[in-house]
Amino acid sequence: MATEGIGPTPGEYIRHHLVHLSNKKQESIVDFSVINIDSVVVNVILGALVCFVLWLAARKSTAGVPGRFQAAVEILVEMVDTQAKAVIHNATSRKVVAPLALTVFCWIFMMNFMDLLPVDLLPAAWHIAGPAMGYPDYLRVVPTADLSTTLGLSVSVLLLCLYYNVKIKGLGGWAHELVSAPFGTSKNPIWALLLGVVNFLMQMIEFVAKTVSHGMRLFGNMFAGELVFMLIALLGGYAALSLSGGLFFFGHIVAGTVWAIFHILVITLQAFIFMMLALIYLGQAHDAH
Repeated sequence: MATEGIGPTPGEYIRHHLVHLSNKKQESIVDFSVINIDSVVVNVILGALVCFVLWLAARKSTAGVPGRFQAAVEILVEMVDTQAKAVIHNATSRKVVAPLALTVFCWIFMMNFMDLLPVDLLPAAWHIAGPAMGYPDYLRVVPTADLSTTLGLSVSVLLLCLYYNVKIKGLGGWAHELVSAPFGTSKNPIWALLLGVVNFLMQMIEFVAKTVSHGMRLFGNMFAGELVFMLIALLGGYAALSLSGGLFFFGHIVAGTVWAIFHILVITLQAFIFMMLALIYLGQAHDAH
């Protein structure tokens, strides 16, 4: 990977950091046999951590004056519950969907937050431990910069939408909606058949477009943020290699600090947007056309 005697070039450095620790090499654009082990492990650890923290908050909650931890969790719960009430009017469904939305927001925020760790911190540790255990020297620690993770989350939202479409409207009611919206129907048998086919195709396109854009939006923002951090890290590398390294080091510190502060807003906003879109799509599943 490295150029002889001087270490990796910028292109080699970035390409190395963009390779996942996987069970096998990907052989096609869509290959469901490939499992990105790093994304799965970080996903599971952060998901368990989020569930534990929320459980701990519920367990230690009191009716008196709340502490800082309880107050912070209560603010999150109130924020999610307010958004859920605005789009999901069925109180019974909201009791299930609102906690799910809270968990999704916290989970995605934590996965996004991994982007604020120093680019080479965990990969450098894995560089020592991984090959010693017989694993490749690759590691990516931002699961939401992995398209398989974000599309997996959006497909899960799609499955929930299908479930609530059937549960709220009934199988017959949802089937009727698939062939009667958005263009309506007609009493003329020929026009009714034609409109039914067009409506069904439009509904399928809508489901696919919402699912793909839901996952791609999160992936695109986090992947771009990861690339920017890598480019900033290269400034530090040039500072160590060049005679006039002070200027590069100063640029590395300033650019890294500014981007990290701005990225705090990005990771929070992206988690909120994903949660809100999930609530909106689930709300649409509760509404009849």
